[in-house]
Amino acid sequence: MRTKSLKKNKINVITLGCSKNVYDSEVLMTQLKASGKDVEHEAPRDREGNIIVINTCGFIDNAKAESVNTILEYAEKKDRGEVDKVFVTGCLSERYRPDLEKEIPNIDAFFGTTDLPLLLKALGADYKHELLGERLTTTPKNYAYLKIAEGCDRPCSFCAIPLMRGKHKSQPIEKLVAEAKSLAKNGVKELILIAQDLTYYGLDLYGKRTLAELLQALVEVEGIEWIRLHYAFPTGFPMEVLDLMKVEPKICNYIDIPLQHISDPILKSMRRGTTEAKTTALLQEFRARVPEMAIRTTLIVGYPGETEADFECLKNFVRTMRFDRLGCFTYSHEEDTHAFQYENNVPDDVKKARAAEIMDIQSEISWELNQQKVGKTFRCVIDRKEGGYFVGRTEFDSPDVDNEVLIDASAHYLKIGEFADIEIIDAADFDLYGVPVK
Repeated sequence: MRTKSLKKNKINVITLGCSKNVYDSEVLMTQLKASGKDVEHEAPRDREGNIIVINTCGFIDNAKAESVNTILEYAEKKDRGEVDKVFVTGCLSERYRPDLEKEIPNIDAFFGTTDLPLLLKALGADYKHELLGERLTTTPKNYAYLKIAEGCDRPCSFCAIPLMRGKHKSQPIEKLVAEAKSLAKNGVKELILIAQDLTYYGLDLYGKRTLAELLQALVEVEGIEWIRLHYAFPTGFPMEVLDLMKVEPKICNYIDIPLQHISDPILKSMRRGTTEAKTTALLQEFRARVPEMAIRTTLIVGYPGETEADFECLKNFVRTMRFDRLGCFTYSHEEDTHAFQYENNVPDDVKKARAAEIMDIQSEISWELNQQKVGKTFRCVIDRKEGGYFVGRTEFDSPDVDNEVLIDASAHYLKIGEFADIEIIDAADFDLYGVPVK
């Protein structure tokens, strides 16, 4: 017989997927706290609580599998009486709600990406409009994500984001500035701007791309020292952003610009709206205008119809462009996307081998670029202490995905969340080792 949990009135929010989901979980937790709820983010098992909220990802096969496995885990815990209620929200729930309700019926309720008021009601909380811009951050105290837009209007053939997040919707500049001020008051020093497409920011609100105007407003926020740009679409990028980056020290010399591929036939099939020549010219312009800039990109291998010639083209591009940071994913055949009509004709083992080959090339490039940093001094932010090291980052590195700077904690003391000048004394493929400059 199922017994009631002894843990009462405690909500545990579990976040899966990308930084946009982290942001959404933070907003949810802020609303719950304002209604007097006891809520924690990914609480340890000894204080997990009796109510679980799983914020899911549904982007690609691996992410979907992780989300489903997590839902099943907590559905079983509910059956055993270890938790009382389980709610599911986020992208997977938005996209597959009817299937999930049928296959996992003992979940209390499923909610989509725009159902925050309904989720709060189910949790016994009220949606408070006056909390717009307030956030209970789950990241280290020195940085926070700032989601400047939701959804996407791009027609990329492989992407299911518009199905889960809807059309592009920019947040007004004044709202984002107010949110940044609130974060700064709570000790945040670095803003990481996120959206499915930073490039498109402002078109829906102001009739033009206004990312530069937003950045100009954010640099005025007292207490914010770094502003970092993530997920800029290459087509139509507002070049005035580069001019601002060049002269404004608060804007990190860093950009994450997912290119996905470079072979013209693949780009056309992906409906990316660009070509190899245009992409190459754009990156050359980036480096001409801001030579110090670190460029991060992501690539997809194994897209339907990708030939050996297409893959060779991609490898040559990676070798030539020498990206500072790079991630590579295997193509995921997503139902209801434009590309789903194509035969998924690159075998999984070939996809994995191609991804590994790209990352081998990038590993060598990264090692060579890191060796050039040895003997130089960089301003770093110290994110945490882990094992025997303080772990920091330069302005050229974003948390969780890029290089880290490791400082021997047995020999040096640094304040977590503060900046320090660090001389690099050694370098590996993806890590740097340094000492504080007195």
